[in-house]
Amino acid sequence: MSWWGKLLGGTFGFMLGGPLGAMLGASLGHNFDKGREEDEHERLRFIRVEKVQSAFFTATFSMMGHLAKSDGVVSKAEIAVAESVMQQMRLTAPQKRLAIDLFEKGKQPDFPAHAVLKQLRAECNFRYNLLQMFIEILIVTALADGELQAAEREVLDAAATGVGFSREEFRQILQRLQASQRMHGRQESRGTPASRLTDAYRTLGVDRSATNIELKRAYRRLMNQHHPDKLVAKGLPQEMMDMANQKTQEIKAAYELIRSSRG
Repeated sequence: MSWWGKLLGGTFGFMLGGPLGAMLGASLGHNFDKGREEDEHERLRFIRVEKVQSAFFTATFSMMGHLAKSDGVVSKAEIAVAESVMQQMRLTAPQKRLAIDLFEKGKQPDFPAHAVLKQLRAECNFRYNLLQMFIEILIVTALADGELQAAEREVLDAAATGVGFSREEFRQILQRLQASQRMHGRQESRGTPASRLTDAYRTLGVDRSATNIELKRAYRRLMNQHHPDKLVAKGLPQEMMDMANQKTQEIKAAYELIRSSRG
C-alpha cells in the first residue's frame, strides 16, 4: 500500500507522531482514529521511505501556508503557486483537500514552524537532496509575486537553518532559483541574450571564468541532486516527480545555453 493509501487507512498519521502527525490526524478526522487498532501490526510492515513521504507532504504544504502568510497578506500569486504545485502533483480530490487544509493550518498564528522543521529534518535523516527540494519549493512560493519580502526572507532563512543548511548554502540555492526563474519566466520578461547567459551561469552556480570541466562537474552535480528517481527513492512523494523533472529541464537548458555560447 502506498503512503497515501495508508493515510486514508488512518494508520500513517498516528504512527508519524509529533506536530506533523498531529496535523495529519486533525486533517483526516475519523480516518486518523480508525487506524489505532492496526498500529502495532502496521508497524511491523512499516516502510521507512513512505513515512518520509508523508512527512514531506505535510511539511511542504503547511510551510507553504506559513510562508504565504508571513508578510501579513496571502497574495493571489502565492495561492496560484500552491495550486500549481497541486496540479503538477496531479492530486486526487481527497489529496487536494488535505493539501489545502495543511496550507490553511500553516497560516494560523500558532503554527509550530520550528517544531515542524525539526521533525522533518529528523524524519528525512539528513537526506540533503530531499531537504534541498523542500527549500526550493518554499523559495518558489516566496518568489511567486515577483519579489522577496523581508518577512518571507526571514521565514526562508529560518526554514533553511531548521532543516540543516548553512546561511551560505541557502544563499547559493536562492540565487540559483532566482536566476532560473528569470530564465524561464514569461517570454517578454526573459531579458537580453547577455542577461540570460548571466542567469544561466547563476543557475548552475558557477562563474563565467569556470572551465568546461568545472562547468560539466557543476551540471552533473545539480542533475544528480534533482534526479527524480533518486529523490523518490529517498522519500520524495511520487506525486512530486514532475516537479523534480522540471528542475532537471531548467538545469539542462542553462547548461546547453552556456555550451552554445562557448561554441
